[in-house]
Amino acid sequence: MRLFQSVLALLLLFSNIIVAQSSKPTKILINNVEIFNGKDAKTIKGNVLIENNIITKISTEGIITDRSGFTQIIDGKGKFLMPGMIDAHVHLLFESIPQMQAMMSDFAMLNLIAAKAAEKQLLRGFTTVRDLGGGSLTLAKAIDMGLASGPRVYSSGAFISQTGGHGDFGLPTDVPRKIGELSYPERNGMVAVADGADNVLMRTREQLRQGATQIKLMAGGGVSSNYDPLDVTQYTEAEFKAAVSAAENWGTYVTVHAYTPDAIKTAIKAGVKCIDHGQLADEETAKLMAEKGIWWSLQPFIDNGESRFPEGSPNRLKQDEMRQGTDIAYSFAKKYNIKTAWGTDILFDAKEATKQGSKLSALTRWYTPYEILKMATSSNAELLRMSGKRDPYQKGKLGEISVGAYADLILVNGSPLENIKLVENPDANFLIIMKDGVVYKNILNK
Repeated sequence: MRLFQSVLALLLLFSNIIVAQSSKPTKILINNVEIFNGKDAKTIKGNVLIENNIITKISTEGIITDRSGFTQIIDGKGKFLMPGMIDAHVHLLFESIPQMQAMMSDFAMLNLIAAKAAEKQLLRGFTTVRDLGGGSLTLAKAIDMGLASGPRVYSSGAFISQTGGHGDFGLPTDVPRKIGELSYPERNGMVAVADGADNVLMRTREQLRQGATQIKLMAGGGVSSNYDPLDVTQYTEAEFKAAVSAAENWGTYVTVHAYTPDAIKTAIKAGVKCIDHGQLADEETAKLMAEKGIWWSLQPFIDNGESRFPEGSPNRLKQDEMRQGTDIAYSFAKKYNIKTAWGTDILFDAKEATKQGSKLSALTRWYTPYEILKMATSSNAELLRMSGKRDPYQKGKLGEISVGAYADLILVNGSPLENIKLVENPDANFLIIMKDGVVYKNILNK
């Protein structure tokens, strides 16, 4: 009798699972929305059909679904539907934690903190991000497996830096180092300090081995690092070429952190395809970027009176110098029609992380709302697709609302094309947030 009861209980359990699975929507129909497709300035009023995680039909007429499967119908009430946004420069493990804590915390704890940061980014409407260093490969895999909620992550793995470069966050007493000796952040794949072409080649191949979608090197001085003035050029052309050759052999590309003309030119000469930052670039360098078809991933770093660095400190002085070049950099990007991406690059500051949308709307200093939304959707998606076959999300299109695109969508209470500041308050203004056909937020009827 006990055996019979046990078997019966198992049968009931399995039948309940089957019923639950069969009742899960296989299609979602969003009716009555104003559609911004991520590419065109003109919107259309229509309806969108999603099957599993892909958009399969867009129509200004009513969409009738067939009887196969269960369709969830959402009345969009005339609200604004746009693609999920893309941040082309994040550091998930370093975004929301002080620098010293990030370098000394247990790596498991850092991943837990980063998982929460990733969830918050998704709920701000960022359904895809490009992580440019800090060890997010494990988190990216966990999100794809459904173990954590967050955006799609194009992860560089560790950022690669020379000794004393922008990625060298070691203590002053860490040198001289024994050859082959690795710091705790290095052992955990957060940073990779490499000197000489052979070591750069090895560290690059290690990131690719672990699943990096693109490679990130430090080409010059930085604000957050403590050993390198802003004007120094880091890595030789030969060292860059080692990374570029490894990346190209894997069908992907190298991007670099760089501010100055020398750093940018050396990287481009070696075959680097993307420059992140570049605030101190001169006009000659901008022309070179345009001629070579280089992507310029710029951040709206402006002096808004806020800084996590004390007034007069070396880091603050570097930040002030860098910020002074931002307006000029954007003017060059527009003048020479350089392929321009947008990202936040928030480091070691949980308060700043909450302002992700505000850092997008700050682009109104140089661009129209349409240009801003296009940059944060389809244009950023174009940059991410440079990962080629290393791209883990090849089954659908990103950053647009079109047939064959991933169902990464935001329903907005108002039109960001008319009022871009709506993106600054996603809690109130983003009514529905969907990623990969899954609704993560829905306050439409509240």
